[in-house]
Amino acid sequence: MIRPYNILFLCTGNSARSILGETLATTLSHGRFIGYSAGSKPKKFVHPIALKLAREMGYPLELLRSKTWDEFGRHDAPHMDFIITVCDSAAGEECPYWLGHPTTAHWGFSDPAVVIGSEQEIWDAFRKVEMDLRNRIELLLDLPMDKLDHLQIKDELHSIHQQCN
Repeated sequence: MIRPYNILFLCTGNSARSILGETLATTLSHGRFIGYSAGSKPKKFVHPIALKLAREMGYPLELLRSKTWDEFGRHDAPHMDFIITVCDSAAGEECPYWLGHPTTAHWGFSDPAVVIGSEQEIWDAFRKVEMDLRNRIELLLDLPMDKLDHLQIKDELHSIHQQCN
């Protein structure tokens, strides 16, 4: 088997959306992808609903923590094949230099962690992000990665986001 692809999901706070991306990429791919997450200004905690969803997916909770994206810009960090921003503010920020020139894309989602409302409305916001991410990641998993070059993969990542909007 070819080594798994590493995929880093970025947002500002690294407490909800990027955490769900990490969890979904790892659990849905059955070893083809290893998901990671980070934030430009991490909140220092993972949102409790994101933790509950990760537990439902069978993801090891001890792997989840809110962390800065600087960890993944260091020379000893895992090599990233893909970097996907999941919030508009992180997409517009100046990112660290990523070794190896990973394929990048922006898949923007509303932040469920800032929803104000009933418990059900907050859960619904998290479930929506989970399902939207799940749809995109499943389409990513269907791509024939070994047959696509860097530019084609970048185009496919953009197309996936457009299809799901």
